[in-house]
Amino acid sequence: MAKQDPYAALKIKEFNIFLFVRFLLVFGWSMQFIVIEWEVYSITKDPLSLGIIGLMEIIPAFTMALFAGHIVDQNEKRNLLAICTAAFSLISLGLFLLTSESVVGHWSTNAVLYSIYGLVFFGGFLRSFFGPTIFSLVALLVPKKIYHNAATWSTSTWKTASVSGALFGGFFISWIGVDKTLCLVFILVILSLAFTFLIKKKPILNKKIGEPIKESLKAGVTFVFQNKAILGVLTLDMIAVLFGGTVAILSVFAQDVLKVGPEGFGVLNASISMGSIVTMFLTTYIPINRKTGKKMLISVFVFGLSIIAFGLSSIFLVSILALFVSGAADGISMVIRQTILQLKTPDDMRGRVSSVNSMFVGSSNELGAFESGLAAKILGPVVAVVFGGTMTLITVVAIGGLNPTLRELDLTAEIEANRKED
Repeated sequence: MAKQDPYAALKIKEFNIFLFVRFLLVFGWSMQFIVIEWEVYSITKDPLSLGIIGLMEIIPAFTMALFAGHIVDQNEKRNLLAICTAAFSLISLGLFLLTSESVVGHWSTNAVLYSIYGLVFFGGFLRSFFGPTIFSLVALLVPKKIYHNAATWSTSTWKTASVSGALFGGFFISWIGVDKTLCLVFILVILSLAFTFLIKKKPILNKKIGEPIKESLKAGVTFVFQNKAILGVLTLDMIAVLFGGTVAILSVFAQDVLKVGPEGFGVLNASISMGSIVTMFLTTYIPINRKTGKKMLISVFVFGLSIIAFGLSSIFLVSILALFVSGAADGISMVIRQTILQLKTPDDMRGRVSSVNSMFVGSSNELGAFESGLAAKILGPVVAVVFGGTMTLITVVAIGGLNPTLRELDLTAEIEANRKED
């Protein structure tokens, strides 16, 4: 087997610009997410309010997902990314204004809270378009033979931005306040929009332009459900994220369980993504193409164990370590999922398949946030997290036994075939 170049995708100028744009967007989005979660819990002191944030995002993200995939497959990707980014800047500006002294001092708590929920709802609508647009654009920036390398770098960049945004978001709350931090997010989004136009417009590879929406959506869903490898990996990630996600209630642990303040809140958020970054960068040197399915199952199982460890911990350093391990395991599963999707998805269906992916995995983040908030209110945060980790372990065992296609998946031959083809 030919030796892979870990920096192959980084030798393409437009791909580097794309990574920079994605970094700015995710850095800002990640910072904005934890700042809003901190602010909402600070004014309500109700963990269910954090779950409602997730619910407000999942409703539009889930219901619009398939339609968004159809739109992405029918249109030019660079301009779609620019439109989504411009709309995201309006959300950031709105959140900045809602948390400014001029609004907080004159509006009621409920008015501010419901307005935040409204902007989060709009953000969920945008999320349904962001995912398939970015997924489709990656495949137009690099040759097919290095799709797997590009997927690794793109996912690594996303996670690097997540850890940076989470870490600095927590510190900026303490240093400059919530409103000024959200103003910084707005500036970053505008900067990313400017750099987006350094990427040239790309051809539309869909040969069925103008295809009826019903037929288009049916084709995308049918493809996913007929491909057992894709269906298996999406189902596994969906349930693991749904029950094993702790990010939504980290502010509860930071304020009420571990009592570590906003700086500790930032560190807890960052430790998850830091673990992911380490493993994802390692996968650029150590390929995951051999025994891919088994590696996926093992990584999600370790993720579940680490979530349980975090829930049971009352020591800050132990909690950080547990979240770091969960992020490391999650990083491996994300690279595997993105690699499988990039390699097995036809060019003319990338938007729709990515949308189905967002319905399985992306939306489960928000639904998981609601589940975590509700469980924390009913059972308490510790029991809620331990329960989620336990459900993740059960899911891995069940899917590993019921889906032999995923369990025995190996991508070595497919990656080699792509290299020879190009």
